[in-house]
Amino acid sequence: MCNSGFFDRFLRVFVGALLMFIAVFTGWVWGYIGLIPLLTGLSGFCPLYTILRINTGCKA
Repeated sequence: MCNSGFFDRFLRVFVGALLMFIAVFTGWVWGYIGLIPLLTGLSGFCPLYTILRINTGCKA
């Protein structure tokens, strides 16, 4: 199941990777927080979107 469009997924992967990169220099907590957008961006599925019934136009 996919509920995230291309731009949404791209932004999530970018922000997740950025947070994980920042975690190397500041603290590992940011790395764990960065995993959430990174994994949802790579998978194309956001559980919160399902609850809120949002679909940003996934074309799988």
